[in-house]
Amino acid sequence: MRILMISDVYFPRVNGVSTSIQTFRRALDALGHRVDLIAPEYNGPRIEESGISRIPSRYLPLDPEDRIMKAGKIRALRPQLRECGYDLVHVQTPFVAHYLGIEIADALGVPRIETYHTFFEEYLFHYVPFVPKRVLRAASRRLSRAQCNQMDALIVPSMAMGEVLARYGVRVPVHVIPTGIPLGDFAAGNGMVFRNKWRIPTERPVLLYVGRVAFEKNIDFLMRALQRALARMPELLLVIAGEGPASASLKRRAARWRLQEHVVFVGYLERSVELLDCYRAADAFVFASRTETQGLVLLEALALGVPVISTAVMGTRDIVGPRRGAVVPADDETAFADAIVAVMRDAGWRARLADEGRAYAREWKAEPLARKLAAVYESVAARRASPEPVSCPL
Repeated sequence: MRILMISDVYFPRVNGVSTSIQTFRRALDALGHRVDLIAPEYNGPRIEESGISRIPSRYLPLDPEDRIMKAGKIRALRPQLRECGYDLVHVQTPFVAHYLGIEIADALGVPRIETYHTFFEEYLFHYVPFVPKRVLRAASRRLSRAQCNQMDALIVPSMAMGEVLARYGVRVPVHVIPTGIPLGDFAAGNGMVFRNKWRIPTERPVLLYVGRVAFEKNIDFLMRALQRALARMPELLLVIAGEGPASASLKRRAARWRLQEHVVFVGYLERSVELLDCYRAADAFVFASRTETQGLVLLEALALGVPVISTAVMGTRDIVGPRRGAVVPADDETAFADAIVAVMRDAGWRARLADEGRAYAREWKAEPLARKLAAVYESVAARRASPEPVSCPL
């Protein structure tokens, strides 16, 4: 099959949506499907991948990491897109990509599906604080319901997100297909290289958070739990790998709480080497987001043998619920701190968790999940009588 994806975000913008798109594109390609992508152009160096049309974009005031694609530039691609013989349009995000994805699908006469990646109901008020939460929640529910019901089918990465959309009143078929993990990408890494670079002693116990440094990720919860754990393990260090709109606020909070010697912000790390070294340097991975639709970083940590300490809220339930390689305390700072201390003091337990996690991560391989997505494509796509095009300009 030939699929056209369209997204408002993609690498070099680092987030779960970018990772999901890249993982599925590569796995689908290995299965013999062609997946082209329309995504924004960003300033700075570009990730070179075939089959991607980069669209000029402009600055987004409320979220400077992201860009708004120019709709006219996307519409100008229609003549080229008609030559490519697409079977289906797969929309990945609900902004410009959603509305232009519908336009393109209608112009090409093909079905459209969308992946619902982000739990906007518990997200938007962090970025529009001048609007009451209840108003934003109600608006996000209405908008999500309307957008989802415009599709022929939906993909959600977790059971929890599917349950939320059912409560919204979404009527189209919903398929739960999480993003898998390309295990071959998570087999290397040298923790000592990372520790030496950041002058972390070999024996110092390290907790790690990887992800967007955003308010909805609940990183302040991790810092409060760290405070409590330090009373019993004063040598603990929390490494925060990532960047985002909450970085400055969290750094100020770390200074106010006198955690400068116990929290280090290392920014975004290059994924193929630096990030793997960072994971390998950690004794445990900590996570407490309440808005995740999946939580891919949990799988990355497990695949690299890093025990996970995480709450089980929304999409993270699907990953850590079986408690394989993971300790799941209550959504409470004291309980979380107790779990940190218990895991970090018991090297034998950590080793058992690491073995369990690696075995469990193998059950989340990207290829079988890509086959499930391809099956949805095939069930939704209209069969066309026209022959395959000889060539496609994308």
